[in-house]
Amino acid sequence: MILYLIVPIIVMILYSFNQSHARLPVVSFAWQGFTTTWYQQWNAIPGLTPAFLLTLRLAFSTMIVSAVLGTLMALALVRYRYPGKAFVEQTMFANIAAPEIVLGASLLGFFITLNIPRGFITLFIAHVMFTVAYVAITVRARLSGFDRSIEEAAQDLGANPWVTFVRVTLPLIFPGVMAGALMAFALSIDDFITSSFVAGSTITFPLWVYGVVKVGIPPQVFVFGTVIFVAGLLIAASTLVFQRKKA
Repeated sequence: MILYLIVPIIVMILYSFNQSHARLPVVSFAWQGFTTTWYQQWNAIPGLTPAFLLTLRLAFSTMIVSAVLGTLMALALVRYRYPGKAFVEQTMFANIAAPEIVLGASLLGFFITLNIPRGFITLFIAHVMFTVAYVAITVRARLSGFDRSIEEAAQDLGANPWVTFVRVTLPLIFPGVMAGALMAFALSIDDFITSSFVAGSTITFPLWVYGVVKVGIPPQVFVFGTVIFVAGLLIAASTLVFQRKKA
């Protein structure tokens, strides 16, 4: 199963170094020689780099806002009782369970009804909407076994609620917040179905790749994919090392 999961990634990395002798270089699964040309010419394909940078900007924005809202939602669900709490929980799980095509179509109708121009703003709203629930569930799991007596001890020593949260609560739940934030980033950066409904004329990296498939994928797409994978691998490894040192 592990081999099944990593083979496509290995193929992507391997063929990002594959030579192409075609007039318009496209990915070919016939090995034509080793080259680093595509890494040197990473910016040579018109439209690819702007789409990639826009996707990164969208993913980072989504990650930050979803992490904040999801953490606040998790705190509210775990620590407080209020009318409609069960409805909020069910809505959160329904958001995760809903098919993306249904979510995209409903958002499209919503934006058209309100006469909101489709573009980066509608993409951002849509991505935050379907990622915030993942952050909330992840942080909620971290809060389930949280010892409230630690916060009470901090307040007994003179810390106000804000200082208690920043100096005590947040550091203890930070691994859950980071895990949820990284999940939101990953979901945003590779989303295609929902984005295709609400993007308008704005082209994200997945939408650009889908559009170019008809004429052939340039090797630079594999270069960007390799960079994303390696960056994620380094972040995961750094997190593990940090947690072990902290332990």
